[in-house]
Amino acid sequence: MTRPAGMGKRSVWAWLRMLGGAGILGVLVWRLGSGAFLDGLRRIDAPTLLSALVLGLLTTVFSAWRWCLVARGLGLRLPLGRAVADYYRALFLNAALPGGVLGDVHRAVRHGRSAGDLGRGVRAVVLERTAGQVVLLVAGTAVLLLRPSPALAQAGRLLGTPAGWISAAVVASAAVAGAYWSRGASRAGRAVRTALAEARRALFARESWPGVTLSSVVVLAGYLAMFVLAARVAGVSAPVAELVPLVVLALLAMALPLNVGGWGPREGVAAWAFGAAGLGAAQGLASAVVYGVLAFAASLPGAGVLVVRWAAGLRARRAADTAAAEPAPTLAEEAGRGA
Repeated sequence: MTRPAGMGKRSVWAWLRMLGGAGILGVLVWRLGSGAFLDGLRRIDAPTLLSALVLGLLTTVFSAWRWCLVARGLGLRLPLGRAVADYYRALFLNAALPGGVLGDVHRAVRHGRSAGDLGRGVRAVVLERTAGQVVLLVAGTAVLLLRPSPALAQAGRLLGTPAGWISAAVVASAAVAGAYWSRGASRAGRAVRTALAEARRALFARESWPGVTLSSVVVLAGYLAMFVLAARVAGVSAPVAELVPLVVLALLAMALPLNVGGWGPREGVAAWAFGAAGLGAAQGLASAVVYGVLAFAASLPGAGVLVVRWAAGLRARRAADTAAAEPAPTLAEEAGRGA
């Protein structure tokens, strides 16, 4: 049995993404040593984990609300309680499995099938995540313009060199080629056209955009707060106003499609940005590592959702098997019931 050509391309691209993230982590260990990974972890205590769970609850509820608004804009029904449970499960799968997106794929497919429209279910998740990334990009750009960082000045000097332009061109070409390879040119074009048409209904309609914007801003504030908490745990004592631009750069790096369960670009950019700002590359790496651990801890309720739903499904299958194993009533028994 032959596999579709697109499936092989997606598999290769997924492996390249993971290898890229692993390569970044390997370079960081080589240059900064394993101590940068371990120092911050030793300082994580119970109050820190509790704070991460509270921040995780805040960001997950508002993310789920954003998903509900987008799904409603596409004509799909999605109760908030179910959305929160599904979002928690997706976050846990994203953090626990390679690639960092398998949880979102699962919640998209599950919701689409239950709603009777797989395509719109998938597009609702894509648009919901896109809305969050757009708000991060807009807010991050505003922060970086209002509060310039030495890291940006260093990046500007680097990009002003021929080597910098070549590197930027290579990264951009790889991103475009990856998108083309993993989806196909015609399929990507159709997807973009469909997404733009549905985005007007789901994101920019009068009933949707205020809630989508508010929820995205709250989620971004929660991510920033968790990263600042991670930096404090890692021993960074710089003022919050100095940390925020560096944290924004690290969060923007998480959108790069080269990671292992979300790890890789975030740690690399944090090490570079903190080093350029004079706070030490090792401190930046330690902060990003602690953030990754806290984000994973905040997603652990999703493991509980998985266990509860697995147990419920197991009970349902056992009940169905028991009902199927019961002998059919005889004619005499049926006559007795009728009497």
